[in-house]
Amino acid sequence: MYLYGKNSVLERLKAAPQSIHKIFLQDNFRDTELEKMISSMRIPVSRASEKDLLRIKRADRLQGIVAETDKYTYTPFEELLHQPEEKRLTLIFLDSLNDPHNLGSIMRITACFGGFALVIPEHGSCEVNETVLHVASGGENYIPVSLETNLSRALMKAKEAGYWTAGTVVEGGEDINKISLPFPLCVVLGSEGSGIRYGLQKHLDLKITLPMRGAQLSFNVAMACAIFCHEIVRQKK
Repeated sequence: MYLYGKNSVLERLKAAPQSIHKIFLQDNFRDTELEKMISSMRIPVSRASEKDLLRIKRADRLQGIVAETDKYTYTPFEELLHQPEEKRLTLIFLDSLNDPHNLGSIMRITACFGGFALVIPEHGSCEVNETVLHVASGGENYIPVSLETNLSRALMKAKEAGYWTAGTVVEGGEDINKISLPFPLCVVLGSEGSGIRYGLQKHLDLKITLPMRGAQLSFNVAMACAIFCHEIVRQKK
C-alpha cells in the first residue's frame, strides 16, 4: 500500500516504522525534522520529480511525500471481544458504509477519542484502502479495525460476551442527551441512505436518536459518530 501526505507518513513513522519499506520524496520537499526521523530509522529514500511521484501514487495533495508500506492488517474480532474487563473497548459497527472519506474520518475521530474499535463488513462496504488511510491522517495506527463476513453474527457474539447493543435511528429512538448508556457497549451506525438493516436492528437493545432542533437535515455518519463518541466518553468517565 501507499501512504501519502505528511501527517499520514509522520504518524506511521512514530507508531510502526517497521511497516514502511521505502519513502519517496519530491525533489523540492524540505522538512528537516521529518527527514531526520526517516534517516535515523534507516528507511530507504528516493527523490523524484512531481511527475514521477504522481506515477507512483496518483492522488491529490501528495504534499511531496509517499511511503510504500505493508498492507493494512485487520484485528481479529475475537481479540476485540476477549479483553480484560478494564480494557474493553466500545465497538462501533459500520453497516453498509461505502464512502472511503467517511470511513477515514471515523477512524480519525475514534482514534482521537480513544477507547474504541471499528467493525466493518467484508462485503457491501468500503474496506480500509489508501484513500481511507489518507483521510485518517495516521488514525489507523491507534484504532483497531475488524473485518467480518457477517455483522449480525458478530453482533450476536458480542452480546454473548456481555456487550449491550445500541443503534442510531433518525426518528423514534431515545434522546441521546437523556439516556444512561450501558457498558460494555456496541454502537451500530447505518448508511446515510438506508440506515441500519433489519438483520442488525433486531439484535439491538437500544435505539437512539440525535435530536436536531435546527434545520431538519441530517448528520452524515462521521458527524454522528463524533457526537456518539463524545457522549460515550463523557458517560464512561
